[in-house]
Amino acid sequence: TIEEGTPFFTAHSRGDFAIPDEGRGGALYEATQEILSARGLPAYEVSNHARPGEESRHNLTYWRYGDYVGIGPGAHGRLTLPDGRKVGTRGHRAPEIWLERVRADGHGGHPFEEIPADRRAAEALMMGLRLAEGLPLSRIEAESGRPWRETVAPEKIAALEAEGYLALRDGRLFPSPAGLQRLHAILRFLSG
Repeated sequence: TIEEGTPFFTAHSRGDFAIPDEGRGGALYEATQEILSARGLPAYEVSNHARPGEESRHNLTYWRYGDYVGIGPGAHGRLTLPDGRKVGTRGHRAPEIWLERVRADGHGGHPFEEIPADRRAAEALMMGLRLAEGLPLSRIEAESGRPWRETVAPEKIAALEAEGYLALRDGRLFPSPAGLQRLHAILRFLSG
């Protein structure tokens, strides 16, 4: 993904490099999965590999939609307050503004933003489907405050299962290898 406002975006815009087309990108992704798995580094997340038991705890925290603190310019975080509300935290993006705010206010962050239940469920779905361990549907229920079937339509899950992109087992949604490559489209379909 090329994010606007990054040096990567600028270099791509200048024509310094080209992104492979979808077919070539998919083939490279599959080759990466095979090579790393064969060497004892299976994917535990769509773009992260590790020996079993050596996965990044930091990464797993946010893919499991846990609380994390973002510190520094442009850093983001998610915190669950004692009353059960979840808020987003965000530091000022520009380092000089962030530092000015730290000096003036003791912190460089924007005001906390409360995250409504529907958005929490959507974020938990987006993050959790990245994981090889799958997404417990109970997490969707905990974030939305409703039965998961009211947030994620069972008929959409069934359609994706029939196509071989998802599996629903033991209360968890698992992306297939083909599903991981199409995760953005799957998430749009499930949330639409």
